[in-house]
Amino acid sequence: MSRALPVQLPELVDEHRYQQTVTKMLAIAKELGATQAEVGLQSSVGLNVSVRKADVETLEFNRDKAIGITVYCGQSKGSSSTTDISDDSIRSAVEAAINLAKLTEADPFAGLAESKDLATELIPLDLYHPWDLAVEDAIELAKQCEKAALSFDRKIVNSEGATVSTAQAYHVYGNSHGFLGFYPTSRHSLSCSVIAQDQNGMERDYQYTLSRKAEELEDATKIGQESAKRSLDRLSAKKLPTQRLPVIFDATIASGILSTFINAISGGRLFRKTTFLLDSLGEQIFPSFVNLYERPHLLSGWGSTAFDGDGVKTTDKDFVKNGVVNSYILSAYTARKLGMQNTGNAGGVHNLFIDTGKDDLKGLLRKMDRGLYITELMGQGINLVTGDYSRGAAGFYIENGEIQYPVHEVTIANNLRNMFKNIVAVGNDVDRRSSIQTGSILIEEMMLAGS
Repeated sequence: MSRALPVQLPELVDEHRYQQTVTKMLAIAKELGATQAEVGLQSSVGLNVSVRKADVETLEFNRDKAIGITVYCGQSKGSSSTTDISDDSIRSAVEAAINLAKLTEADPFAGLAESKDLATELIPLDLYHPWDLAVEDAIELAKQCEKAALSFDRKIVNSEGATVSTAQAYHVYGNSHGFLGFYPTSRHSLSCSVIAQDQNGMERDYQYTLSRKAEELEDATKIGQESAKRSLDRLSAKKLPTQRLPVIFDATIASGILSTFINAISGGRLFRKTTFLLDSLGEQIFPSFVNLYERPHLLSGWGSTAFDGDGVKTTDKDFVKNGVVNSYILSAYTARKLGMQNTGNAGGVHNLFIDTGKDDLKGLLRKMDRGLYITELMGQGINLVTGDYSRGAAGFYIENGEIQYPVHEVTIANNLRNMFKNIVAVGNDVDRRSSIQTGSILIEEMMLAGS
């Protein structure tokens, strides 16, 4: 009989202890003279099993815990953290934060979020589905996945392995306004990466499945076969001559375009004036068919939460409406710095979506007719101060709306303002494995530097 490792949170028995620890630290901070304080705690437990060529390469069981406190002595701020939640350790952490605050320059915008903005209800969001997985079963699942990849085609010559992961976590946040919020989460995945070879060289690719619920993971054989197919599709890649071309960003990487926009309208960049979208509120940045919106209370969503990193209530909001910037992304601190209303986005966005069109990927390829379909990006050539965008890319050359051959070793470049403005269509082939969800994105034209 298989023996299941205790990879679940311990029946959430420690749930009350964690909440009590947060409450205790807040009380100690008040006792030591803090005018305000906030505490965040996360405890996680997980199992990772990696198999390569049918041998177990990694078997890892982890149990982690971390707690951090920020105190405010007037307008001066100090922070510290610890992984030990014994009484002595948490008192030492609070004392360290207090001592740091006494040495810190006062900031007139520092402090907790306003009490009126805090969440008053812990909405059940269906985020916790533990997987009672035996180590032996995890190994067999990874082996099945890798075997399906290696046996898919004789051109699959090597493996970088298959990995099964399961993790659960418990999150607590509290502050001296009397707010105490908490929730458990789960995350499970299966992935495989293999190497294909032909007379022109080797290529690698991978595939993975991800879910909060183990029963919703895709079949291991399917994941293995898809990783093999993706690797085979890249063989005998060619370079393209330097030219201007329309491009399609595959759904798996198109979320990066949206996250770049989100970063550019975030409060930290706005008050520091380090973004090309400074003062863009109310400005037409995208075509009128583009709507970008946040839905933080989606059941089982990757970014779902009832409150943000400041304890502020999360709500549905539109960041872009009919192509126009409708809202910035602000925390309590950045909202004060900018003299604006807090949007409840301390820690970022919570489930971001873009309206999609009627076309699937094949439809987008036909619409593009001739161009580059990009499936991989390399490098970090994004300057958010100027909006300049330049990255290495690989994918497929398209002609007459059909894939002709794989492409590698090219660089694509443009300015992000032009890229946003020249979005032609968003496909309905949405990748659901992220808190930023989009289909493939067709952009009218980019500069391609090649051979």
